[in-house]
Amino acid sequence: MAQIAIVGTGYVGLVTGTCLAETGNDVICVDIDQEKVEKMRNKQVPIYEPHLDVLFERNIEQGRLKFTTNLGEAVGPAKIIFLALPTPPGEDGSADLSYVLGVAKELGHIIKDYKVVVDKSTVPVGTAELVSAAIAENAETEFDVVSNPEFLREGFAVDDFMKPDRVVIGTSSDKAKKVMEDLFKPYVRQGNPIIFMDERSAELTKYAANSFLATKISFMNEIANLCEKLGADVDKVRIGIGSDERIGKRFLFPGIGYGGSCFPKDVQALAKSANEANYDFKILNSVMEVNRIQKSVIVGKILERYNGNLQGKKIALWGLAFKPDTDDIREAPALYIIDELVSKGAEIVAFDPEAMDNVKKLKGDLIAYADNQYEALNGVDALVIATEWSVFRSPDFNKMTEVMKEKVIFDGRNLYDLQQIESLGFDYISIGRKEVAQQYTSGRV
Repeated sequence: MAQIAIVGTGYVGLVTGTCLAETGNDVICVDIDQEKVEKMRNKQVPIYEPHLDVLFERNIEQGRLKFTTNLGEAVGPAKIIFLALPTPPGEDGSADLSYVLGVAKELGHIIKDYKVVVDKSTVPVGTAELVSAAIAENAETEFDVVSNPEFLREGFAVDDFMKPDRVVIGTSSDKAKKVMEDLFKPYVRQGNPIIFMDERSAELTKYAANSFLATKISFMNEIANLCEKLGADVDKVRIGIGSDERIGKRFLFPGIGYGGSCFPKDVQALAKSANEANYDFKILNSVMEVNRIQKSVIVGKILERYNGNLQGKKIALWGLAFKPDTDDIREAPALYIIDELVSKGAEIVAFDPEAMDNVKKLKGDLIAYADNQYEALNGVDALVIATEWSVFRSPDFNKMTEVMKEKVIFDGRNLYDLQQIESLGFDYISIGRKEVAQQYTSGRV
């Protein structure tokens, strides 16, 4: 059992703190938002993440998970301090370290005995050294700064933390290595590795992993676009290459681009670091450009279907989150689709199982919101699918037929079987599939 402080209760901090408490550690989470802290003390989880609520409530009830706005209160008794603070991208793509370094300077005044300070935020190479220097300005005791990048998938974060396929720890200190090894042993009992390396390599590992996955997504989107031009079927191509164990089947589903909190800013930050090192990272720059263009692919299909005229068109939008099983809308393709369609004169009615409140805060009454997926379809000229929620995978097509004005579906996630959807009489336009391309280019209006 360890005494742990988590500084920052965003997505990473809250999942980290809750899961560390679940294995018997005493955890105090710190946040400057008093209202948010009070809600968490009252067992209200501020984010949507499957299975987190059960662990969250249990550990609060058993006294292992607490919340405060007082940094000193959390840090004083802690042996390990996790920094899980935001590192938003700047206009040039670089990560903003002001929150991380600001807290690091405060820690220098607060710590009175040995601490292991863990960079859990995704940060550029060299940040551990900057954090160490910021603490050392005022610290009068020994401490170590460790890099421990997170590899949490939104929608699967609890499982990813409790049963990680690997734990990466960057440290040059044997003392800190022993502390971190003891902390994470309960999570790797099945034999998955705790990988120790230097701090800079650990920092780069996170950026490299996310950038590679973003590259797979963008590559497959390019293949999908090529399939439409060559008359091939991207579903068949995906299965064909995904069966190669050197490639693997994950992250090969084409769609309307990647979004979320990690891939966009991590790819940008790595490209920025490469630029600062005078290295032209051509692949990564192309990945960002492909993703930017891919977000407009479905809009282009809609405009072509209606000869560029969306005035008076009522369009339903299923899905607002950047991916299913989360309420996260950061860099979500749906936001781009909304802006583009509204600017062309379309009326949008949206439904998402979890993300509508977040979109309302951002977009207000720019669009309408439905209480369920079928209500969104009442009298619409077309449906656009932007997020592959499970509830959208097997809808009542008969009910859809009854309430839609026109049976037109633009599917940005390729959810439906082509033969089934065509047999039901829908005009179905998806991404990179031969039959769809033939139907789509037939000129129907």
